[in-house]
Amino acid sequence: MSGKSWNRLLAILLGLVLIVWLVVPFGMAVLWSLVDPDKAWSYPDLLPQKLSFRRWSEMWETTNLAVAIANSYMLAPIVACATLMLAAPTAYAFGRLEFPGKSVAQFIALLPLVLPGFVIALFFTALLHRIGIYGKFFGIVVGHTVLFLPYAIRILSVSYSLVRQDLIDAARDLGASRRARFSAAYLPVLKPGILAALVIVFIQSIEEFALSFVLGSPDFTTVPTILYSYLGYNFIRPNAAVVSLILVVPNIILMLVFERLLKSNGAVTLGGKG
Repeated sequence: MSGKSWNRLLAILLGLVLIVWLVVPFGMAVLWSLVDPDKAWSYPDLLPQKLSFRRWSEMWETTNLAVAIANSYMLAPIVACATLMLAAPTAYAFGRLEFPGKSVAQFIALLPLVLPGFVIALFFTALLHRIGIYGKFFGIVVGHTVLFLPYAIRILSVSYSLVRQDLIDAARDLGASRRARFSAAYLPVLKPGILAALVIVFIQSIEEFALSFVLGSPDFTTVPTILYSYLGYNFIRPNAAVVSLILVVPNIILMLVFERLLKSNGAVTLGGKG
């Protein structure tokens, strides 16, 4: 088989995987969210008998979905900014400095990524209560910040390691101030990493369930905790589809904007050519 045939075969396989993995689930979620409450979609119907937006409007009017969306989108930007500020010094140390035990410190910093979310949530809740933090919003902000620090540290560490030392030295030799050196040598390389860390932590915070559920329920709800209520004992597939789309679609738009920003800010620096 020629190289062109292999490429075509791989392209077809990739297309099939994308269809099965993304298009079909997303399409099914859209269809289920539009199933009219008066006309159930059941076997042997291949497609819903009637489509409408009634379920969307009913859920908006009869549940606390609006409050959950507001809570989620208030939490996420605060968590993203706090995480970025706290991760920056550690990322600088990992990316620019050499010190004994650096590899061990890097491993420990990334350890929360491999621990189950509910395990962290249970122990973290006990810790917050032990030190007297009972506010649900503040507790979840602290919890999400700690939980997602490894993502920001990892991304920013790579960005810091890409900053060229000769540019820093040249700026220093020319008498540039610290601020000017940062603007000239660091910032152009760090921009994609900062954007990536902000977007990834933002999305992780929006989608996080375990800690929000353990710390916030029953009074403080987020979109994932609302989704859980429709996937648990009271399994209602069309309602779960509505909440799933509310959870996923803004994140997809955000990722597309992020891709656009990365290209406009010179993503090539993130690839090691900075």
